[in-house]
Amino acid sequence: MPTSGSLVGAVAALAAVFVLRHITKTKRNRTSRIQLNKERVVILGASSGVGRALTKHYAARGARVYAIARREELVHRLVDECGASCEAFVGDFTNPEDMERLRSNILQSWGGLDTLHICAGVSAVQPVMALTGIHSGDEDPDVDGVKRAVEIAGRATQGNFVGPLVVATTFVPMMKRTSASPAILLVSSVAAVIPAPTRALYAATKAASLLFFQSLAIEHPEIAFTCIMPATIQGNFRSTAVDVDPSMRSGEANKKGLAVEYVAGGCANAVDRGLGGNMILPWFPYAIANHLYYLWPSL
Repeated sequence: MPTSGSLVGAVAALAAVFVLRHITKTKRNRTSRIQLNKERVVILGASSGVGRALTKHYAARGARVYAIARREELVHRLVDECGASCEAFVGDFTNPEDMERLRSNILQSWGGLDTLHICAGVSAVQPVMALTGIHSGDEDPDVDGVKRAVEIAGRATQGNFVGPLVVATTFVPMMKRTSASPAILLVSSVAAVIPAPTRALYAATKAASLLFFQSLAIEHPEIAFTCIMPATIQGNFRSTAVDVDPSMRSGEANKKGLAVEYVAGGCANAVDRGLGGNMILPWFPYAIANHLYYLWPSL
């Protein structure tokens, strides 16, 4: 356990880092460069949760919105609720053909794209050894159990890393050519920066896409990349868990955690301000916990 002196020093260093970051970060004045009623917005994962709330938010302020989801009935129902400025696209963001078709539609309809929100993803909730079918953690898994863990990891990687990779490689060049102030937001998770038991697979795949987008931000400074890292959100996201048998998934919504509208509002505000970078929701205590982990992991 660290001494009180080392903790005080760490807190002081963290405070200095946050102050310096606030001073040196510059705004892109994005809303002064793009009129809200002319903003061209794509939201991936729009059929539920944060994506659904963001679609309604942008449609209500007059933006042109493409709502993207795999569930046809839900996304068309959402578009009916949002009005004429909102269009539906049924597709899978892990499928390059679907995303290429979406890009062609956008270029034909709008001539380009200003804002891209990536809200799609999958959950995983089991301890590491449970992925092999062994729940005690002390028994040696057989080869079939290890293969099962690899197969589950592949599904998590597909939803949390491959999908964002497909989207980025499909849209980054076009956004740079067609927008006066392009912005891409990735809905990540605080699990990407704070390890937690029973969340190893989820945390690993979210961390992969987070670092991927952080690197993209350095390679393409013309685009404001923002990574939102919320704590647990209310809703049924855990029903997407790739490491739980579909017949065993609970259909009940999680009523504890952050309100969907709060997270969606944070996403829209971060993009409007054009700051880019990482944003943890809520800032306290998770931003501090992220750094305290290196001093006191068991805390």
